[in-house]
Amino acid sequence: MSAPTSPERPAHGGPCPRCDAALTADRRFTAWCPACDWNLSPGQDGTAAPTRRERAAAERTDRLFGEQAAGGDSPTARRDWLLASAAAAPVHLVTVGLFCLALWLLVTGSTVQRCAGAVALVIAVALRPRLGRVPRENVLDRASAPALYGLADRVAAELGAAPVAAIEVTDEFNASYGLVGLRRRPVLHLGLPLWEVLDDRQRIALLGHEFGHHVNGDHRRSLWLHSAIVALAAWYDMVRPDRPGRGRGDEVSLLIRIGAMVGAVVLRAVAWLLLQGLYLFDRLTSRAGQQAEYRADALAVRVGGSEAAGGLLATFLLFGPVCTAVDRIRAEERRRPRTVRRGRGRTAEQPEQPEQPKPPAPDLLWERLREHLGSVPATERERLLRLSARDRAAVDSTHPPTHLRIALVERAEARPAAVTAAPAEAGAIAAELAPHRARIAADLLAG
Repeated sequence: MSAPTSPERPAHGGPCPRCDAALTADRRFTAWCPACDWNLSPGQDGTAAPTRRERAAAERTDRLFGEQAAGGDSPTARRDWLLASAAAAPVHLVTVGLFCLALWLLVTGSTVQRCAGAVALVIAVALRPRLGRVPRENVLDRASAPALYGLADRVAAELGAAPVAAIEVTDEFNASYGLVGLRRRPVLHLGLPLWEVLDDRQRIALLGHEFGHHVNGDHRRSLWLHSAIVALAAWYDMVRPDRPGRGRGDEVSLLIRIGAMVGAVVLRAVAWLLLQGLYLFDRLTSRAGQQAEYRADALAVRVGGSEAAGGLLATFLLFGPVCTAVDRIRAEERRRPRTVRRGRGRTAEQPEQPEQPKPPAPDLLWERLREHLGSVPATERERLLRLSARDRAAVDSTHPPTHLRIALVERAEARPAAVTAAPAEAGAIAAELAPHRARIAADLLAG
């Protein structure tokens, strides 16, 4: 007799308790009903109602998707960009004004005023816009990675973007592109876990998307606007008061505690104002930012081809299976016996220990990870896509929901790849990334 089905005890291949349709049968993954979406997200079928701000953001996102699907741009994106640029002016004026005030007090003031000027100068330096810098660690330079830089330069040339100044290899399931410093030098942050599970064509599409941010009109990356948003976020982090501690005892005087409470109230009010400013910038730049992401996806199609770009976007939905696979591989490796060489650390009275098997090479992690993702059935991929649509999930808050990006790529006219990589070139790139592949694999297995 089979076990009863319920939302708490889903049965693979059994009837759906909601509509009696057959559930998915692969026992490695969640049992759910493709007919009615029962158990789409176990234990989270009753999601909280969205807030007013979330509903408004969803409406703007859907409206922008409709405009992009119709082949046009948002008519309000330029207006919002102009308003955001105007709003950035007070942020920069505060920093410049405080810096000038500090210099004036230091040069012309009395002793007390000079002390106040020194404090103001420290605050002005702390509040300065962060422009970023070229990373120094885990970076591949052109001399050590000519094949990877060669492929990146070909993609950049195809799109009319500037060659990248540095490529940083990270342990994230993501990739990003940014402009750093006063010279706005382009830097590519390449997440190796994502790179390793993509095929050669999808990797080119990934490079096309990232380099597309240099030519897609994303005003959020401009020096004026980006530095203002980063500065405002830094101000908010500085003035946001921590929750007052408990159990501090009587050694703190009542006067100090009252002063701390008053200061916390003032800081909380300032933090609230700064947070509203961040909300304003998000409101004014979200439409243009999401439009830029859609354009970057279109450039990924142009460089890597429609099929590769669609596969790249679908891979972003597999973040959960990737984490699950890494956790399982890590647990299996921790249960493996460690290597013990014969005669090492053994006294004459101790018997010789047999040599135990060596731990697997770090490349085994990437091989098993690719095998696991390759075995994810179509029903599980469909569940993740529907879950993304229900929750409006995105790579991060600056991106449109992933399911909308996939839908827009699928609606576009199919295109072949403009840039390809020969097997020898792909092999050379793999050899250049080998040290970072071993390092990141070891870190992931160590947890």
